[in-house]
Amino acid sequence: MGSSGLTLLLVALVLWCVATSVHAHNVATDNAAYISKLEGPAIGAFLYLGAKHMVTGADHLLYLLGVIFFLSHFRDVLLLASLFALSHSLTLIGGVWLDWQVSAALIDAVIGLSVVYKAFENVGGFGARWPISPAQAVFGFGLLHGLGLATKLQALGLSENGLLTNLLSFNVGVELGQVFSLGIMLVLLSLWRGRKQNTSVRLIGNGVLMVAGFLFAGSHVIDGWLL
Repeated sequence: MGSSGLTLLLVALVLWCVATSVHAHNVATDNAAYISKLEGPAIGAFLYLGAKHMVTGADHLLYLLGVIFFLSHFRDVLLLASLFALSHSLTLIGGVWLDWQVSAALIDAVIGLSVVYKAFENVGGFGARWPISPAQAVFGFGLLHGLGLATKLQALGLSENGLLTNLLSFNVGVELGQVFSLGIMLVLLSLWRGRKQNTSVRLIGNGVLMVAGFLFAGSHVIDGWLL
């Protein structure tokens, strides 16, 4: 497959994510009904729910795709993925445990804008004098992504019995889902990078991410306004 074909594949995948998963950040109705009835620790159920939420959460995945888009060294991928995991774990667990009350629609809209930010950063939009480093941005946006996850768990009305165990299990599931998703994205990106590419192709890839981020943000703003 040539570079143009791989670029078209990237575009198709991103548009598919937007078309089918604008609300993937929410917990599926059947899962929500099952989880809300659980009493006490349920490690397996929350591991599954966390992993499923990550691999079907298009806004999370598109942000991660933007983060690793230009990374060619595994240590850089590991560093930024670890920062993202640490920061979203802090607000995921803290948000539910301390019962922080925030607007889910607002947080989800900002998460969509995090995709826009990363894509704009990737094409040099902020310039060399921008004071926020990529690592700092990843950590900061990770806090918001974790808070978004927390709002979804809070909406389930989880039992206090075994809450910490279930929170930790959900978080581990999220991390497992992230590792799985990152692996697939790294393989696809390595194939894409293996072809001769020009600046316009890279601009198109990040342009698609930017549009997708705006669509996610807009959809959640509309949700918040309607609700």
